[in-house]
Amino acid sequence: MQYNITAPRTLGTTINLPASKSISNRALIIHALSGGDVLPGNLSDCDDTEVVLRALSDMPETIDIKAAGTAMRFMTAYLSVIEGEHVITGTERMKHRPIGILVNALRYLGADIEYEGEEGFPPLRIKGKALQGGMLEIPGNVSSQYISALLMIGPVLEHGLELKLTGDVISRPYIDLTLCMMRDFGAMAEWTGNDTIKVHHKRYNQRTYFIENDWSAASYWYEAVALCDDMDAEIRLTGLEDGSLQGDSVVKYLFNMLGVKTIFEKNGNGQPAAVRLKKLHTRLPRFDYDFINQPDMAQTFVVCCAVMNIPFRFTGLATLKIKETDRIQALKTEMLKLGYVIKDSNDSELWWDGERCEPATDMAIDTYEDHRMAMAFAPLAFKFPGLKINNPQVVSKSYPHFWDDLGRAGFIVGGR
Repeated sequence: MQYNITAPRTLGTTINLPASKSISNRALIIHALSGGDVLPGNLSDCDDTEVVLRALSDMPETIDIKAAGTAMRFMTAYLSVIEGEHVITGTERMKHRPIGILVNALRYLGADIEYEGEEGFPPLRIKGKALQGGMLEIPGNVSSQYISALLMIGPVLEHGLELKLTGDVISRPYIDLTLCMMRDFGAMAEWTGNDTIKVHHKRYNQRTYFIENDWSAASYWYEAVALCDDMDAEIRLTGLEDGSLQGDSVVKYLFNMLGVKTIFEKNGNGQPAAVRLKKLHTRLPRFDYDFINQPDMAQTFVVCCAVMNIPFRFTGLATLKIKETDRIQALKTEMLKLGYVIKDSNDSELWWDGERCEPATDMAIDTYEDHRMAMAFAPLAFKFPGLKINNPQVVSKSYPHFWDDLGRAGFIVGGR
């Protein structure tokens, strides 16, 4: 499947963003551990959340989480502490995404986990049981989802969990999000030092819970406003909170430096109902940033800055190589098609000094089974009319109605 995208001359619409995948998946695991009857409200309808919801509802002997990395990590920890035996597996790409650090940590706590295939990778056979818990060390520079997976089962461990993170800690806002949500459900969990988290043995409370909309999804609309030549462009995005704990909510500050202003609206209860994005007349001549806390936004800023002719150096990208695809290589390859020579170093940096080359003729952007490749490149239709995107259906992983929303904003999405 291939879409051909033509951008509108003006932007001016309201977009109802999807619910946060990060919050939805955490809420489902914590809700299940609490034994609650009423599911959290405003759950994401994306693929990654659907597989968690279905797994928790049906609990089949073999759980296929497809391409959902978050689900693989969270469900591995969850299955380790509940009664029953299960095999958890996924796509071929998932079977090559490492999980050994999490498995070793769970085994240290007493979990019964075996590899069904290659050592260190899914699929896994897990025999759940009560675990004692205690003290544990884990590298802080691996996926924060490993850390969140361990933290969420902490309250049901007999002796709780004291987790020491060694080395640099990446994606810390996502760890803080997990801790905040755990406390929302009655857990006692907090940082006791710069690198240590203590979770007490205290069962979660049953409660109602409502999911905030997704700041990660908002980033593609910020990009669209930044790239649009219409100085009166305005996009209204629903369901975003000013004080959000989502790590990617920093997008409102970062895009301010690229010429997009964020204005929060209030509803009758004093809570943010929406944000309005408007053009600014100024922007940075160069943009350097450490994405160690927001690695999922790197694709958006790489493509946006290059096309806006803003040189950049982005660091903190080590986890990009083990995402849905090797995002560092994918970005270099696809941007080269458009005539931009992006360079990398240390397996954790991407930079562009303005070097250009002849763009490919009749090029189409490949998405590598990666939802964020499709969504980050789509707004480039403002600068490359008729931009082609291969396998566009990958957006269902986090933002199923992305192409419909582009249509509402005036984009012509051909090939559907």
